[in-house]
Amino acid sequence: MQVQSMHFKARAGQKLADQRLQQNLTKLSTKFVSARAQAITAIDFQATRTALKARRNRALDNLDVWLERFETEATRRGVTVLYAETARDAAQLVADIARKHNVRKVIKTKSMVSEEMRLNTVLEEMGVQSVETDLGEYILQINGNEPPSHIIAPVVHKDKDEIADLFAKMHHKPRLTEIPDMTREAREMLRPHFLSADMGVTGGNFLIAQTGSVALVTNEGNEGMCTVMPRVHVAVTGIEKVLPTLEDLATAMRLLPRSATGQAISNYFSLLTGPRGKDDQDGPEHMYVVLVDGGRTGLIGGEFQEMLRCIRCGACMNHCPVYQKVGGHAYGWVYPGPMGSVLTPSYVGVDQALDLPQASTLCGECNSVCPVGIPISDLLRKLREKQVERHLRPWRERAALALWGWLALHPRAYALLTKLGVRVLERMGGQARLIRKLPFAHGWTDGRDMPAPVGRTFRELYAARHTHLDTTVRRSNAS
Repeated sequence: MQVQSMHFKARAGQKLADQRLQQNLTKLSTKFVSARAQAITAIDFQATRTALKARRNRALDNLDVWLERFETEATRRGVTVLYAETARDAAQLVADIARKHNVRKVIKTKSMVSEEMRLNTVLEEMGVQSVETDLGEYILQINGNEPPSHIIAPVVHKDKDEIADLFAKMHHKPRLTEIPDMTREAREMLRPHFLSADMGVTGGNFLIAQTGSVALVTNEGNEGMCTVMPRVHVAVTGIEKVLPTLEDLATAMRLLPRSATGQAISNYFSLLTGPRGKDDQDGPEHMYVVLVDGGRTGLIGGEFQEMLRCIRCGACMNHCPVYQKVGGHAYGWVYPGPMGSVLTPSYVGVDQALDLPQASTLCGECNSVCPVGIPISDLLRKLREKQVERHLRPWRERAALALWGWLALHPRAYALLTKLGVRVLERMGGQARLIRKLPFAHGWTDGRDMPAPVGRTFRELYAARHTHLDTTVRRSNAS
């Protein structure tokens, strides 16, 4: 997926004007937000989050050790473990595997890392058919290889009527409008691919160092078909996904489905440990795990390491007031929402995603719902600081911040300027007491009217209140 994060402002404006999208995005609050709120009542969320945070930190603090342990255990069970420094390298490794095994058709489960790799494009360029089997990803693929809008609900930006029209057009069948009928039609279209594919490609929600296993979590069961039916299975995932033990995985699974979809447990949970053995009745003949760096080691030991704890549940974007209004495509790369606003600059460079650290109200909702306690708003502030330090923000913005910093260090000048400012703003509000156009800050008034201040600063109001209270107390004592 090409990085287009530089166009966030323009894309956000387009999405805000799209009334159909605005209606479709209400599903986030009516479905995911409310479901999560109900699901976490069944557990001690704070205690479980603290435990998972500690377990994820343990893995990241000794990442090389646990990756080596995973490789040892996986190799001992017949898995070939490969490392890729970049997403492009990872795609090339998968292409080499396909070439080695004379693969003509690949079936895929939903994988955000494969989006980083642009895997479908790479496979198609070498003449290998690649078929997305997650329902949402399948819809996007037949709609011109549209990128996902959400990491767990990739087609959340579309409604049933749009999908019904797409199915009728692409499947050349009568238009269906009932969801069970539409899903059955999709199943009928996908089943022949499951039966004829040579290779299955999946992601990996977690890697278990203790057993050399790959953990997969889905709600549709397509991952079972992708890992059992083809003769070759390739799992691609980021190096940060390793967990030391099965107990760590159990803790993670108490929070991942609850945070993602509001379920106590996902419909399908697979723990894949090696290819088919001589006594096994199913499974692939060959299994590979491709571990992708793609900028992740650059965060190890630095001020953004905490972001590597992310388990890709999507809770931060479900609750984010910005994401809820613009959707995922506005962010311009694989990872949208608050998590993407930190990951994209970290992986592709802050100069390639100038607007993303600003794409937040810093309300802290993402912090409160994150199942691994990532202080996302703090990380966004750090990215903003880096942009200013590197002079990547517009000069007017930097000048305004410099002026603010100077005033903050000179209280008398600050008091004088604010006293003048509130009086000017009061006059600008007129009789309606509303400011419809604010010079040098039109972004605040282009879409809203700002209430005018009363003409006195907080300090003046506070002093007047205390004077009034003192007078009242003296009168009361005198009486």
